[in-house]
Amino acid sequence: MRYFTGSAIFTILGLLFAFFWSHQTHPGSEFKALFAVLILSILEISLSFDNAVVNASKLEKMSHLWQQRFLTWGILIAVFGMRFLFPILVVAIFSGLNLFDVALMALKDADKYTHYLHISHPPIITFGGSFLIMLFLNYFFNEKKEIHWIGFLEKKLAFLGKIKGLNVVITLLLLYFQQNFITENKLEVLIAGLWGIIVYLLIEGISNALEHNNNNDSSSCTKHFHLTNSCFINFLYLELIDASFSLDGVLGAFALSKDILIITIGLSIGAMFVRSLTIMLVEKKTLQEYVYLEHGAHYAIGALGFIMLISAFKEISEIITGLIGLVFIVSAFICSIRKKA
Repeated sequence: MRYFTGSAIFTILGLLFAFFWSHQTHPGSEFKALFAVLILSILEISLSFDNAVVNASKLEKMSHLWQQRFLTWGILIAVFGMRFLFPILVVAIFSGLNLFDVALMALKDADKYTHYLHISHPPIITFGGSFLIMLFLNYFFNEKKEIHWIGFLEKKLAFLGKIKGLNVVITLLLLYFQQNFITENKLEVLIAGLWGIIVYLLIEGISNALEHNNNNDSSSCTKHFHLTNSCFINFLYLELIDASFSLDGVLGAFALSKDILIITIGLSIGAMFVRSLTIMLVEKKTLQEYVYLEHGAHYAIGALGFIMLISAFKEISEIITGLIGLVFIVSAFICSIRKKA
């Protein structure tokens, strides 16, 4: 339980704030607000199990100091940055208003704010989808990967990994096919998808270069420098993964509540528990013990990325997304237990 003590305290404080905030703004709706916070936090956790597994696989390569920064700095970015500031920034871009006016709109005119947010939905969700598909393909297009869960499929995918740039080609083709169904803002959606590919390639390329330099340089001082830079890049990588996961949840949360602060509290509680789960997976070396968990998480990521591209033009329930991810994670967990036995 020590891993989740901070998350439990954060939950209590969040519920108290939600209660008093709703009492001040909408008297009589306090328990409705608390219910919305709890549902949003549960949905965030259920949608992010695969996120926790992928985060743990990256955190294992980082120093203890950067693991703690992921839990402290990272949660601040996740809570204030992705769950509150990012939607306001997006609306500001698409509405042409400044951030302060949009923040006031979010607090005082939720319907208008939600309208602008839904206009920006297709490009935002396409950016996240293309980023996650690149992450999924890069994991399985790896000829050096020795452990395979679904052997007949993963061995073929690993062999295809010899074709350099194939993951980019496949993601571009998916974006091309998506364009046939986009009716508005086609160029914005396509550019957003391209940026998802570009950002992934930049972060992955820099991370690999720093790890390579760190392995080849014998100087302890230089090694420390490269390790610090590598940890920082991996930290950014984890934040981008978290951002991509949260895009769908942030946009879909407005179906449960129009109050941006209530939404932020609910999603932030879920994000806090996911980060605590990530640290537990790292310290207990769970991924080494249950060897197929990482495979299941990446299958779930691939499914989520594909669903996000589809949801740019057709609404898909978060329940379906969450169930697909849960099926992959649970199946991988069961198969890992059988392998141990």
